[in-house]
Amino acid sequence: MLSILATQFVILWAVIDPVGSVPIYLSQTSHMSTKQKRRVAVKAVAIAFAILLFFLIVGQILLEAMQIPLPAFQAAGGLVLLLFSLTMIFGEGKPGQEAKMLSENVDKAEIAATAVYPLAVPSIASPGAMMAVVMLTDNNRYAIAEQAVTAGVMFFVLVATLVLLLGANVIHKVIGNVGASIISRVMGLILASVAVANLLEGIQKFYHLT
Repeated sequence: MLSILATQFVILWAVIDPVGSVPIYLSQTSHMSTKQKRRVAVKAVAIAFAILLFFLIVGQILLEAMQIPLPAFQAAGGLVLLLFSLTMIFGEGKPGQEAKMLSENVDKAEIAATAVYPLAVPSIASPGAMMAVVMLTDNNRYAIAEQAVTAGVMFFVLVATLVLLLGANVIHKVIGNVGASIISRVMGLILASVAVANLLEGIQKFYHLT
């Protein structure tokens, strides 16, 4: 049980990447007051939680309604997660990529818009995170109680994300953009290994290989 919880925690922490969101949050809220920054952080995490919970609950139902086998989605999800992890490893990293995007919109964004985009989506509730929660709550593999545990792990990671955002100024002084990029790359490497495992498992189940 502990090993399952640890695996789920590592996967969700990697795809949500709370540390990688810190420089983005700081850049987007640099012109705001302390109270406004807190509102943005709370709202962004709440929206991200609602989105991920939606995919956790009805993601597989939607797939089945579209007649998409879950092993195929698992393989596709593993491939997407692998590509996502490669961008974390070889690309500019989450802080560098999203900071460019923010620099063009920071003057136009208001508090609500800032919380939704790009903090809630795609920084916190990334496409990789959406796919990850669907794969971690496969109705054919996990009981309701086990899926509830996954939801709890996801909630814990998002609470940690909120804590990091609220303490972003202190954290950024300690690790800086370079530190955040290094951590993002390490998490990308871990995520890549998990993604390959999901890809191979999905292919194995789709073709009924032993």
